[in-house]
Amino acid sequence: MQSHTPNAARMPVWIRQNLGREQHFPGTARAVHGHDLHTVCEEARCPNRGECWSRGTATFMLLGDTCTRACAFCSVKTGRPTWNDADEPRRVARSCLDLGLNFVVLTSVNRDDLPDGGAGCFADTLAELRRHKPDMGVEFLTPDFRNVQQQAAGRFGATLAALPDACRKDLIWGHNVETVPRLYKDARKGAKYERSLDLLTLAARQPGMEAKSSLMLGLGETREEVLAVLADLRQAGVQRLSLGQYLRPTLDNLPVARYVAPEEFAEYETAARELGFSWVKAGPLVRSSYYAEEVQARP
Repeated sequence: MQSHTPNAARMPVWIRQNLGREQHFPGTARAVHGHDLHTVCEEARCPNRGECWSRGTATFMLLGDTCTRACAFCSVKTGRPTWNDADEPRRVARSCLDLGLNFVVLTSVNRDDLPDGGAGCFADTLAELRRHKPDMGVEFLTPDFRNVQQQAAGRFGATLAALPDACRKDLIWGHNVETVPRLYKDARKGAKYERSLDLLTLAARQPGMEAKSSLMLGLGETREEVLAVLADLRQAGVQRLSLGQYLRPTLDNLPVARYVAPEEFAEYETAARELGFSWVKAGPLVRSSYYAEEVQARP
């Protein structure tokens, strides 16, 4: 694998892109803000916001905009959350209908303050979405649920069991390992690599769901470490994978160690497919929910 390592202080040409506000961008903004909702597109300063919002898609962030953890790579604010709105699932469903979505990604901040870690909100939102549009595809991008993983899986399982058979399709449970185990201490304080693998194993065992995960490259990981994580993910039953370049959202976050060249991402994609992943997105601007709706394009 090539070792193309541009100066991390200068952003290479393959990273730069226009934000783009054509077509559906204003409509997406109105639908999100009009229902008092949050998107990870805005809160995490995603570089693909313009492209995705212009396609009329967005990733909704449940349970407010304040996280109980402080990951060094993330720009979402941290603190003691006060958000606990039982009406949020209904508003998310209403916004999705307003946007005319066929597929939606649901993520959240970490809510270690809640007894179920927020799993109930994910499950209730799924039930609300499927009540209004039974064929809507849904990807959950959840926290690790720390000490309540079994309860979270049980909550999802009960919700799925209550749905008609026709509603148990195009469902993905994603959880991002984010980086290699060696870098967890600096990048993911409060998280554990083994705990994330445990959750992904539970996700892969849910009837009708596919498990998915994502890594950010450019934090100082080695090729061997990345390949070892990919092998661990496949061992856990993960079928879907995204690999993208870490971009420093603010000066308070971890610096970029290096920019990974597009051809190196292509080589990682090839390696991932050889390991047996059924769906892989790899590239400098790929993010965990980037083109997630392609699940509905499968034969």
